[in-house]
Amino acid sequence: MTEKKINPMLKLALEIGPVVLFFVTYTKIKDRQFQIFGETYEGFIIATAAFIPILLIATGLVWYLTGKLSKMQLMTAVLVVVFGGMSIWFNDDRFFKMKPTIIYLLFGGVLGFGLLRGKSYLRAVMEDMMPLQDAGWIILTKRFAAFFLTLAVTNEVVWRSMSTDAWVNFKTFGLPAVLFLFFMAQGPLFAKYNAEEES
Repeated sequence: MTEKKINPMLKLALEIGPVVLFFVTYTKIKDRQFQIFGETYEGFIIATAAFIPILLIATGLVWYLTGKLSKMQLMTAVLVVVFGGMSIWFNDDRFFKMKPTIIYLLFGGVLGFGLLRGKSYLRAVMEDMMPLQDAGWIILTKRFAAFFLTLAVTNEVVWRSMSTDAWVNFKTFGLPAVLFLFFMAQGPLFAKYNAEEES
């Protein structure tokens, strides 16, 4: 199926909407406890249970509207179901908090493996967005690999040493802000290795 174009704002809403809804839900119920089938669940676990179907619906809508899902979107959806499901099943929020660490380690590891083979796997995912020369892709891939590994370590430090509120704020606002700043910092590289300008 060929990829179809949709409104960029709609696509952005479908991609970040579930995270925002998780934050709103958690904020409203974080201090409450829920009795379900004789088990007591904190607000965080209930917010996680609500987040999983919302993310899957949003991901499904992206696929329906565009005809395509990236490997990162698919991997994220699978890990959300696995680790979110484990948090609900074992009534333990640590599994869900570990999910970003696993995702970033996988992304960083895959990119690093590609670099060891002299290839940029990042190029296969982002080439349509940013036409770069070969050298530019290798440099950008090295930076992304290091960036993802740094995020993995940061997530571990935050959830293990700070409160759940701090982790939720970090995940909802901190990570997107850091990702945005990281992309902005690559401006000189994009300008130097722009493939369109070379041609």
